[in-house]
Amino acid sequence: MKRLDLYVIRSFIGPFFMTFFIVLFILLMQFLWKYVDDLVGKGLDFMVLAEMMFYASFALLPLAFPLAMLLASIMTFGSLGENYELVAIKASGISLFRIMKPLVVIAIAITAAAFYFSNNIIPKTNLKFSTLLYSVKKQKPELVVQPGIFTNEMDGYSIKVSRKNSKTKMLYDVMIYDHTKGQANESVTVADSGFMKITEDKKFMVLNLFHGINYTEEKSKGDRDRDNHAFQRNKFEEQTIRVALRGFDFNRRDESIFRNQYRMLNIDQLRWAEDSISSDYRTRLNKYMLQLSPNQVINRKMVNLIALHDSLKRDIPVPEADSVFDFDAYFSGLDKWVQADITRTAIQNARSNMQTINMYQGQLYVKKKNLNKYSMEFHRKFTLSIAVLIFFFIGAPLGAIIRKGGLGMPVIVSILLFIFYYIVSMSGEKSAREDAWSMFNGMWFSSFIFLPVGVWLTYKAVTDSAIMSAETYTRFFNRLGLSKLFGKKNKSE
Repeated sequence: MKRLDLYVIRSFIGPFFMTFFIVLFILLMQFLWKYVDDLVGKGLDFMVLAEMMFYASFALLPLAFPLAMLLASIMTFGSLGENYELVAIKASGISLFRIMKPLVVIAIAITAAAFYFSNNIIPKTNLKFSTLLYSVKKQKPELVVQPGIFTNEMDGYSIKVSRKNSKTKMLYDVMIYDHTKGQANESVTVADSGFMKITEDKKFMVLNLFHGINYTEEKSKGDRDRDNHAFQRNKFEEQTIRVALRGFDFNRRDESIFRNQYRMLNIDQLRWAEDSISSDYRTRLNKYMLQLSPNQVINRKMVNLIALHDSLKRDIPVPEADSVFDFDAYFSGLDKWVQADITRTAIQNARSNMQTINMYQGQLYVKKKNLNKYSMEFHRKFTLSIAVLIFFFIGAPLGAIIRKGGLGMPVIVSILLFIFYYIVSMSGEKSAREDAWSMFNGMWFSSFIFLPVGVWLTYKAVTDSAIMSAETYTRFFNRLGLSKLFGKKNKSE
């Protein structure tokens, strides 16, 4: 039996690592497509890009593990079934459960590893990735001079060129406005041509201008002749302008900016943050509810309902109505001026309550949505880890049923199943985020759906049920009588 276990393990390990890195590569390409606008044109070093990709790959591990497990298990058992090895092993008296036993141990180990990564390593890499991405977004793009357009990226200067040679990097018909002294367009430099380059440390811009003129207009210091200004014109054959650049060098931001966000916390930290945010949300809710003024009876019940501690509850007896109160009959028997006074008071209370609701509704919604993010992240660390084990019990029996190995049918089936899982998971998370469902039901909704599917597929594979055979569905339609309808249609044709 040890040889059989080793053979099954060797048949599984190769496809698992292959599909794992393929899935991770595809997810990384999706990441690049998502953030390509933030990375292009920043002049980032290769080491910065490699570091960002490294941190991003860890964030994608929770999705890569389940999909790789599903694809590898289908490929392994599909290959065993396609080569009739699975039939030979069953013919020797070994059940499918016994064949799956070593891989069940590996699936449990991968599930534990996925949970360890989600709880201990991924929060740290998410913190570094978010800080690095924020630093990249705050960095100014490379200084690119477009022909015919003024460029104001350099502090204190505005530059325009008529045309640019892409091969020699030569600029023609250069015009530069100098605003370094806080003045208007009183200092202008015009040159026939020039070169522009940034120093290696990206701290200075060096402009080499050829065959140009400096035009300068100086204001007189006295009060006389305010409309008369001195004008200078200086010709030059070659001139060098050195401009200090700010924001073009890459500066790493402090990690403390994102340290307390939900994606950067482990389970213990999430539980503590959730309690803190929940307490703040409850305090705001109490303040909001106490500012409403329905009537005395409802106010007394409301105070006892939202009190955080028993000591804050008011021991005020609330009278119970002996019979149903007919307000219409009572109101119609009052004088007109009493009716008007009651109506006026009711309208004022309604308007006051509406203003209070409009003022606090947005604040409470933002607080509750932020609280739900921490709760969702807490459950997500478990659901994505358990998904590895669930997908194994879906992929292994499904591979034994379809009996197709390689990267053809298994890839198609795996992608369809994972897309369906992702849609169901996102639907449950959205319902939990919007408080349509409870947090537990919303986050575990996909597991509740796919776990019975895995149990059913395992049962069908163990009992050698031909659910992928066309004869099975033909017999089913025969029992329903649909085959007779199709037969009559064919005869008439």
